[in-house]
Amino acid sequence: MPTKPWDRLWTGANLATMTDASLGVIRQGAIAATGGRIAWLGREAELPPSHEQMATDVVACGGAWLTPGLIDCHTHIVFAGDRSEDFRRRLHGESYGDIARTGGGIMSSVRATRAATNDELTTGAVARGRELCSWGVTTIEVKSGYGLDLDTELRMLDVAAGLSSHLPADISPTLLAAHALPPEYAGRREEYVDLVVDRILPAALEQGHATAIDVFCEDIAFTPPESRRILEAGIAQGLHGRLHADQLTDLGGGALAAAVGARSADHLEYLSRQGVDAMAEADVCAVLLPGAAYTLGADRRPPVVALRNSGVPIAIATDANPGSSPITHVGAVMNLACILFGLTPEESLLGWTSAAAKVLALDHDRGVLAPGMRADFALWNVRDVVELCYWVGASPLRSLVKDGEPVIPRVAAAGHFA
Repeated sequence: MPTKPWDRLWTGANLATMTDASLGVIRQGAIAATGGRIAWLGREAELPPSHEQMATDVVACGGAWLTPGLIDCHTHIVFAGDRSEDFRRRLHGESYGDIARTGGGIMSSVRATRAATNDELTTGAVARGRELCSWGVTTIEVKSGYGLDLDTELRMLDVAAGLSSHLPADISPTLLAAHALPPEYAGRREEYVDLVVDRILPAALEQGHATAIDVFCEDIAFTPPESRRILEAGIAQGLHGRLHADQLTDLGGGALAAAVGARSADHLEYLSRQGVDAMAEADVCAVLLPGAAYTLGADRRPPVVALRNSGVPIAIATDANPGSSPITHVGAVMNLACILFGLTPEESLLGWTSAAAKVLALDHDRGVLAPGMRADFALWNVRDVVELCYWVGASPLRSLVKDGEPVIPRVAAAGHFA
């Protein structure tokens, strides 16, 4: 029997290809995949009359919406413990910075993560990853940063890389050894930066998991000169640069990200006009994290209008972490991006697809529906794709497709942050 040209064909779907600002919608469309790649897409009426004989399997979508698989481009889902005590303290009036300076915050997660086994870290991260996948996510960026020593940072990267064997998602690990100054280096900041640059970074490169390097540039973390040194060291070795920037204060993080050639600056509640211009000139993506602004009760918002008008690509992510954004509900974050930050639904959806792929340097491979791109997509039981940003409730995911293969049974969430 002759080999059929397509492995699988989906018919009767409304496609949101994400190829333009209006989402590149193709109504009454169809899409075919073979070898894990998109082989054809267009209006169903444009299919050849013999199309059902061209595919090994034909899936009738019944008018459901089909989007690229979502990309969560900023997460911290490998950790142990929780930060409910931080939550309580904030609601009693203490600030995020005050809690961090008194041993809470990131350092409480560091203590728990250092004490956890790899199996314990994997179990928790898989549960959180399943929650993301239940919302159509097929690519997850995962940061280290709760180790702050050589052994635990490498263990975190190893756990992160291993998640792809437990989840229907690709994992993009990021080295975030410069997340906070560990207590054993109090008063010895330069020595810790030396450790990151001279020992942790080379060891992570030898390990081979990390694709990017990140720094938390903030008053309670690392200064702009320290951040620059760490980023430049990683970028010089072929890692993509990322920067937690201008979240709590204006330290010029957006401009710093542009100066070193980073792919993104993330958070940006205090981003200046000069920072916006620098990011636009250097084609640095803005990664907005409304879950963190919501959780921390932030009274500042990123300058969305300026970013939009300057043409800065805007991505959205959960920032899923135990402290400032204990959220794995992608739909809620889509909604918050619109309600809190003033993005349009189209911008929010593009922020989870084409823009997020650009952040991770994967825009040649995924993030839009087009021939030759990876056949990662989500099929949704909604009447309009904008409903993904509108409803805050149960996931309307009908099925998830990874590399052209449906995930069966439908991915189910399992647990939270235990």
